[in-house]
Amino acid sequence: MREQEARRRYFIELSSAMVLYVVVLVGSIVLAKRMEEGLARSLVLLAPVVPLMLSIWAIVRQFARMDEFVRLQSLENFAIAAAVTAGLSFTYGFLESAGLPRLSMFWVWGVMGISWGVIAMLRNVFAK
Repeated sequence: MREQEARRRYFIELSSAMVLYVVVLVGSIVLAKRMEEGLARSLVLLAPVVPLMLSIWAIVRQFARMDEFVRLQSLENFAIAAAVTAGLSFTYGFLESAGLPRLSMFWVWGVMGISWGVIAMLRNVFAK
């Protein structure tokens, strides 16, 4: 029961932070379009970092709630996802030299997050 409660709390904390992130992100983009270049505009564009920090806090809290076995599995999944992301970004670097368009660093977390989720699901399916 403790594990289910921990997962439920994590889902609430992380999804709340992500909803807040989307709201602040959209608001900052809309507001920044109407502003002149300068420090105030830069600070408005950095505003989504605050809810992003809340999501990091939710992830750290979840790791603290996990038992040792689940924590080890999760960290292994993350390590594999980091290796996949490094391999893909390294490979794409060569493809950029061949003429493919440059990609923003925003893609890195997307690739890592998707890799992490897919790896966790695959390991879960094949472990049974």
